[in-house]
Amino acid sequence: MRYVSTRGAAPALDFEQACLAGLAADGGLYVPEAWPQLSRAEIAALAGLSYVETAVRVMRPFIGDALADDELRALCEQAYGRFAHQAVTPLAQLDAQHWVLELFHGPTLAFKDVALQLLGLFFERFLASRDTHLTVIGATSGDTGSAAIDALAGRAKVDIFMLHPHGRVSDVQRRQMTTVKAPNVHNIAIEGNFDDAQALVKAMFADRDFAGRFDLSAVNSINWARLMAQIVYYFYAAVRLGAPERPVAFSVPTGNFGDVFAGYVAAKMGLPITRLIVATNVNDILHRALSAGDYSAGEVTPTAAPSMDIQVSSNFERLLFDLDPAAVPDQMAAFARDRAMRLTGPQMQGAGAIFTSARIDPDEMALAMRWACEGSGEVLDPHTAIGLAAARGAGLPADVPVVTLATAHPAKFRDAVERATGVRPSLPPRVGALFEREERFDLLPAELPSIIEYIASRATPTRSG
Repeated sequence: MRYVSTRGAAPALDFEQACLAGLAADGGLYVPEAWPQLSRAEIAALAGLSYVETAVRVMRPFIGDALADDELRALCEQAYGRFAHQAVTPLAQLDAQHWVLELFHGPTLAFKDVALQLLGLFFERFLASRDTHLTVIGATSGDTGSAAIDALAGRAKVDIFMLHPHGRVSDVQRRQMTTVKAPNVHNIAIEGNFDDAQALVKAMFADRDFAGRFDLSAVNSINWARLMAQIVYYFYAAVRLGAPERPVAFSVPTGNFGDVFAGYVAAKMGLPITRLIVATNVNDILHRALSAGDYSAGEVTPTAAPSMDIQVSSNFERLLFDLDPAAVPDQMAAFARDRAMRLTGPQMQGAGAIFTSARIDPDEMALAMRWACEGSGEVLDPHTAIGLAAARGAGLPADVPVVTLATAHPAKFRDAVERATGVRPSLPPRVGALFEREERFDLLPAELPSIIEYIASRATPTRSG
């Protein structure tokens, strides 16, 4: 399997190279040259398998000869052995049609653990045979940072620098990052929003002088290996609800489009997904893009679902490339210049074949939280509630099961959950005494020279600059 850049000007890489690189040298995102296919018989054979074995079979075509089956299986067993539920990503039923896929049983209580626990092991495995030191740079709206830090803390040959928007993540999200004392972990709070942090990360990769002095990599969903690991739970859930004989729909609360794009890839591989519902909050760039072709960034509005407070959805570029690759370089150049661009006809037509979208306001979010709590006893976090509200409003046939991805444990957003439901969820014991630990982070302006100076003074150079 070879990987190519969505911008078309970077060299093709194998899986190991794409995993370690993260972002392509031309500023694009790596995608497979072709989507692998699973036959109906191969999908049907996933029924009854463990999550680990499902992961091995689904990811195998993407990994090629970078890892043998036994190596891949051992890494998956190690990654998912840290999850608190034996099913890893169990399904919970809300009513006759609606289900939630609980993706929050990992060590940091968010869906990011499903991919990042494995990505950390990939890094360690691939770096073991290389004379290099990896400098991982990431931006987080909350959950990616804590999951990446947990996965990489203390690992050899890796330093991680994580940017988060100061004052715009929940207290639990922040503390899961800032109380980790491993010497290779560096937390940077920036005076700005998530889009500012994400733009700074991309700018560092594009800065030839800086990038030339370090082996840079990314843990955001711009890293293909992370997105690949998320494809697995679509297969795992769908076969438990009758696939491939029965089509399934998924509703995905999303800001950066990575989680729902993983579902798109699953459909391209042959999984019978009848609909992917893109659920946004009032920061609705994806809803506007999919419903009207208008991909234009506005101002970020802080909400009770901070991981979705995004106006630039990096992974959307992967979808645009898959639907109309020739248009992407000009579209991305236009967006970088004007913070706005239009989808082409083929992109609108292709997206419309599988995607619908919904913009959920705070009242609708709260109503969904109360409906789930009162009707089935399920306590949902704000992001999952946005997905559920969109799912219930999608008007799908009653015989199609609709799975909402539960992206975070409700205790990560205790105040918002309590306001909506009257229930104040408790942190699971495995999190430990999170609020008794000392925090450590540095507050910096959202300016590239300041961030570069900070990282350059702490990272390990691996090339002469």
